[in-house]
Amino acid sequence: MSTPREIFEGFVQNPPDLGTAKGVFQFVVTGDDGGKWYVDSTGDTVVIGDGMHDDPGCTFTCADKDLVAMATGSMPSQMAFMLGKLRVDGDMMLAMQLQSVFG
Repeated sequence: MSTPREIFEGFVQNPPDLGTAKGVFQFVVTGDDGGKWYVDSTGDTVVIGDGMHDDPGCTFTCADKDLVAMATGSMPSQMAFMLGKLRVDGDMMLAMQLQSVFG
């Protein structure tokens, strides 16, 4: 998993266990390997999609290298947030439910 696209493609092949998290999580990733993806866990199965969702519950914005660091466990998401490397807009309680996926 060296790029955000590879991370989200991996999620398509093997959806993350979101436990009881029910919502739409939007990711806006900046940088050369950036892009936009969403994770929708409102239904019976988790849907991973490219682009912007019409109604995300929360939006995460970060640089490509920081997303990779969080996904691989080399940077905890709480640390990224406190250092200003991860911006969260929308429902903060919903956002916190993704810690099981992005440490």
